[in-house]
Amino acid sequence: MTDVRCKPLRMALIGGGGAGFIGKVHATAATLDREAVLVAGALSSNAERSRRAAAEFGISPDRAYGSYQELLENESRRPKDERVNFVSIATPNFTHCEIACAAMEAGFHVVCDKPMTTNLNDAQKMVAAVQDTGRVFALTHNYSGYPLMRQAREMIANGELGEIIAVRATYVQGWMHGMEPGAQQDRGAWKSDPEKNGKAGSLGDVGTHAFHLASFVTGLEPEKLLSGMQSNSDHHELDDYGHAMIRFRQGATGMITWSQVTHGRLNDLSIEVDGTRAALTWRQEEPNQLFVRSLGQPVRIYERDPNAAHASPTAIAACRLPGGHPEAFFEAFANVYRDAFADMRQVDAGESCDLSTSLYPSVQDGYAGVRFMVRCLDSNDLDSQWQSW
Repeated sequence: MTDVRCKPLRMALIGGGGAGFIGKVHATAATLDREAVLVAGALSSNAERSRRAAAEFGISPDRAYGSYQELLENESRRPKDERVNFVSIATPNFTHCEIACAAMEAGFHVVCDKPMTTNLNDAQKMVAAVQDTGRVFALTHNYSGYPLMRQAREMIANGELGEIIAVRATYVQGWMHGMEPGAQQDRGAWKSDPEKNGKAGSLGDVGTHAFHLASFVTGLEPEKLLSGMQSNSDHHELDDYGHAMIRFRQGATGMITWSQVTHGRLNDLSIEVDGTRAALTWRQEEPNQLFVRSLGQPVRIYERDPNAAHASPTAIAACRLPGGHPEAFFEAFANVYRDAFADMRQVDAGESCDLSTSLYPSVQDGYAGVRFMVRCLDSNDLDSQWQSW
C-alpha cells in the first residue's frame, strides 16, 4: 500500500488571478518540492474571470470555481482522497478572516497571505478558529524562510551575540513614485482603498514584514511602541512612509522603518541586530550572506552553504542547493509551505502535533502583526504617543 505521506497534498488557490503576481508565487512555492499539486481554484471575485483564469494555473474546468463559497462547498463533497487538503488565500486583506475561518470550519488547512487581516477583532476570530478546528494555519511572512535568517535565529538563541541590545529592521521600496493619480493600476488597486486594504498602507504591505522578521530572528517581545507615519503620494491617503520605535520586555530597543516612496529602492529589506558580544547584518537583496562583527575582530561572513561547518540545522534544512548556487525569494517562500506541509501531514494522520514549535509563521504571529499595525496607527493618530502593547 502506498504511504499517504508520499502523496502530494492537494491545493486550492483563492484569489491570485489576473495581473497580480502573488497568486503565481503561491502556486510556484507550494509546488516547488513536489509536495503539493494545485488542483482547484477560485481566482477572482468575478465568477467569469475566476473560471477563465484557471487555465493559466493548469486547473481543470470542473474544479475552476466562481467563488470561494462554491469551492469549499464542492470540494467538501468530494471523497476524502480527492478533495483538497488546504487552501491558499491571496485575496484583499479585508477578506482573509471570512475565507480562512470558513475554510478551517469546512475541514481544510489554510495558508494565508499577509497581513493576516485588518483589525484585532477579525484576528481574534482567526485565532479562535485555529484553536477550535485544529487545522494548520500558516502565514506567508516568507522572509523568515531564508536559510541565513534561520541561521541568525539560532545564533541569537544560542547566545552567540550575547544579550540583545537593539534590532533595526528596514523595508524600503520606491515604486509609488511611478504612479499617476487617477491612473488605472494593472495590479493591487485595492491596496489604495482603506475599505479593502485597511488603514495601514505601506505599514501593512511591507512594515509588517520588517516587524515579523525582527521578532522571528530575535525572539524579543514588545512592551510598548511609538510610531509616526506620513502620506506623500497623490494617488491615495494611506501611509507610504513610517517608523516605529519599540521597547521590548527583555530591555532591548527596536526600530522598524517602512517606505514605498524611497527613490531607487526595489525590495530592500534589511535587518541589523546588536548584542553585547557581536552584531549581525543581513539584506534580502543579497540573501546568501550574513555579516557578523565583533570589536577588534575581522568581519565574519556566513554564506548559505549547507556543507559549511558553521551552518545550523535549521539553515541546512532550508537549503536546496549546494553553496555558491544562489537561492532566494521562491525558495524562501517554499520553505514556509514545506514546514507547514509537515504539520498538515501529521495532523491529517491523526498524530499529536505541537503547532507552537513550528518555524513557519503561525496565526499567533499573524495576530502580533495586526496588533503592530493597530498600535502604530493609534500612536500616529495621537501625535506619536507611546502605546502599550
